[in-house]
Amino acid sequence: MTAASSQSGPTGSPSRSLEPPSYRRPRRLGDTVVTYLVDRIVSGAYPVDTVLPTEPELCQEFGVSRTVVRESIKLLEAKGLVKATPGRGTRVLEPIGWNLLDPLVLEAQIRHDATLSILDDLINVRAALECDMAAQCARVITPAQAEELKKQANVLAESLHDPDRYGREDVAFHEMIMLVSGNRLGHAIIHGIHAKARLSSRYNGDPNREELLQSLAEHRQIESMILQRDAQGAAAAMRVHILGSWARRRPGVRGAMGQEDGS
Repeated sequence: MTAASSQSGPTGSPSRSLEPPSYRRPRRLGDTVVTYLVDRIVSGAYPVDTVLPTEPELCQEFGVSRTVVRESIKLLEAKGLVKATPGRGTRVLEPIGWNLLDPLVLEAQIRHDATLSILDDLINVRAALECDMAAQCARVITPAQAEELKKQANVLAESLHDPDRYGREDVAFHEMIMLVSGNRLGHAIIHGIHAKARLSSRYNGDPNREELLQSLAEHRQIESMILQRDAQGAAAAMRVHILGSWARRRPGVRGAMGQEDGS
């Protein structure tokens, strides 16, 4: 039985609490092998400085050829997870060198991050980039673009009754600001990391009416600063919104930013 035909995972695989989502929708055997191995490394099933199973062992476990296993190992190396050395095997590397902008690595890291530290880091990166882009948007926005931003803010207000729709329109609002700023690299980075983070229920939370109203007020403040062409004010409003919304929905956090339950 191959990995692509088993719902319970390959026989003899290390135990883990969650299966990689991509495993259920494999495009090809090599993708399945890489997805599983990434998940095992990030979860700690294969700890740092340990050696992965040999090629024959992986071939037998996943029901694939040596060519597929070798290609998979090369992909793991490209992601910064392992180092293959002839005669010494494939050794797991320190997390500091892992490519967290790689979708598979980031997704697995978020899935296995018990302390939410990777999501905290993601929020800080997002805030730094989006604050800068909000400021730039305030400097360069055209009258036509300003009208589109106002329309999107109104659509956001109209979506308060539907949290799912509100979430989609929220993303569209931020996308509009990033695109107007012209910062293509910043937009690409946020688009990549935010898309993966939004797959996690721990990142999205379950906002109530009061939280949605607070979110809308913050978006309106961002809109106001941009339309006034107040770059500094736009950056500050964006920072308050991104950090504040995460503080409201982060598990174990209530009220003021960074204030833990019971503190």
